Amino acid sequence: MPTFILPLARKGLSVLALSMVGFAAAPANAASTDPAETIRPAASLEGNFLAAYIAGSARDTAAATVFFREAIQEDPRNQELLERGFVAFLGNGSMNEAYRAAERLAARDPSNNLAQFALAVRDLKERHYGDARAKIAGGKRDRQLDLTATLLTAWAYAGSKDGKRALATVDRLKSERAFNQFREYHAALISDVVGNSAEAEKRFKAAYDGERNTLQVVDAYARFLAKRGRRDEALALYKTFDDALPRHPVVRAAMETLKSGKPLAPVVTSAQDGAAELLYGLGVVGNTQGDELTAIIYLRLGLDLNPDHGLALVTLGDVYERLKQYDRANEVFARVPKDSPVRPSAEITIGQNLEMLGRGAEAEGHLSRLMKERPQDVEVVIALGNVQRSRKQFAEAAETYSKAIELIGTPDRGHWILFFYRGTSYERAKQWSKGEADLKTAMELVPDTLPQGKAQVLNYLAYSWVDQNTNIDEAFKMLTRAVELAPRDGMIIDSLGWAYYRMGRYDEAVRELEKAVELKAGDPVINDHLGDAYWRVGRKLEAKFQWNHAKDSNPEHEDLVKILKKIDNGLDDSKPAVEGEKPVSPPT
Repeated sequence: MPTFILPLARKGLSVLALSMVGFAAAPANAASTDPAETIRPAASLEGNFLAAYIAGSARDTAAATVFFREAIQEDPRNQELLERGFVAFLGNGSMNEAYRAAERLAARDPSNNLAQFALAVRDLKERHYGDARAKIAGGKRDRQLDLTATLLTAWAYAGSKDGKRALATVDRLKSERAFNQFREYHAALISDVVGNSAEAEKRFKAAYDGERNTLQVVDAYARFLAKRGRRDEALALYKTFDDALPRHPVVRAAMETLKSGKPLAPVVTSAQDGAAELLYGLGVVGNTQGDELTAIIYLRLGLDLNPDHGLALVTLGDVYERLKQYDRANEVFARVPKDSPVRPSAEITIGQNLEMLGRGAEAEGHLSRLMKERPQDVEVVIALGNVQRSRKQFAEAAETYSKAIELIGTPDRGHWILFFYRGTSYERAKQWSKGEADLKTAMELVPDTLPQGKAQVLNYLAYSWVDQNTNIDEAFKMLTRAVELAPRDGMIIDSLGWAYYRMGRYDEAVRELEKAVELKAGDPVINDHLGDAYWRVGRKLEAKFQWNHAKDSNPEHEDLVKILKKIDNGLDDSKPAVEGEKPVSPPT
């Protein structure tokens, strides 16, 4: 799912966030729990602990929650079980269980940072602001220097209507330059909530001047100006952002509201909203820096304060997508409020994730329904075309992409990928003249600032020409250029190698295909191609090894039939070449 949010700070927060949370990050390989399966506890304490540990390592918090819950019931005094279960409960959004576990942990060890932090969030939610501040201060020494603790304390003062102490608390961070934008942004929000408009404007301006392409700052500052009748200035802020990062749904929705003369609500109106905004921002940083578990915990706590925070929900769903837990992502995206500007994109992503889950027919039906509801929404149409193309419904995909191209009218450079996808769909649907025209259009549109995208277009068009024995000289130049633009793309290097093969230049084919197989060792097409090239240069034992490797790498059924035949019989040496699939990796 497009990432809708820009980080408030680029560096310096990952270690800080993890020190606040106080647990080790899990391994990067993730698993996804099938929603159709019922997770049942194991029969023993040991079994539940091991199952919970494995699920936690895969960041499968739903399964970890089930197993830790059972294990804790069997051994309630086990401190390690309780600590690990607490993290799993938080990550799973099982907030009542998480808070009960936090109470027990804090009672045993008052310096437990994460337990005190979670309980402080609960106190903020319940408007027990003094208790919240006490719990934040109850962790280890020097925590007042911590960004999260300091700003959360400031929001607790704001909840108590003590704006002076709230701002003084925020300004303790002045010595930390990496936190400048976070500090000024939250100082502005706090000033606005406590009614200090002059200070709020000064702080908003400082945050905006520090980084003008940060969505949260632009949106909150513009809403602040609009509330004071300065609608033209607010529109100018949004317009500047839209020029730099076009078509953001939050910005476009706000601009339409302002132009219609309707009021724009502030981003934050209470201490609870402000603390949720802080936790959301930290979740964004964690997600950006690859600290998924930290991001999930911040976002879950923030959503407990403000369950309807659309951007926080989108970010949490994005984290689950990164972990390939598409079912969990869809659960989160479905929670995005219907009136949120990001709801349409969340609905589109639900359909895309259904395809990733192998539920292609359901994905197509979901997106078809959205298309009927929003026939002018080009993003829905493109998403439907992508699902059809993934399902190898190439003629249908081309027709769907044509509807999208009709909707956009005059294309700009940002639409190159749409012509590329329609062109490849036409080619796979055996409508080459239409495909060639679209690929040439994509070539004209794709900007030089996207070298990987340009390499993909060069690759597909040039290979198609070589495959048809036309425009050979130009095709070789294009493939050579594609490899220069994407020297680590094994699929593109395979295209160049296979082009050499089709022209009978077998030694050069081997050279390039060996490079390609080093980069994508498990790709069945590349291994098949290298086997063919080895056979042509007389390295027949190595050829059979590569074909066997291709056979074991899950090739398409049509390719598997050909590979098995070659393993048994080799190649017909009377023929200079064999037909092969056109290798294409999707643009980024």
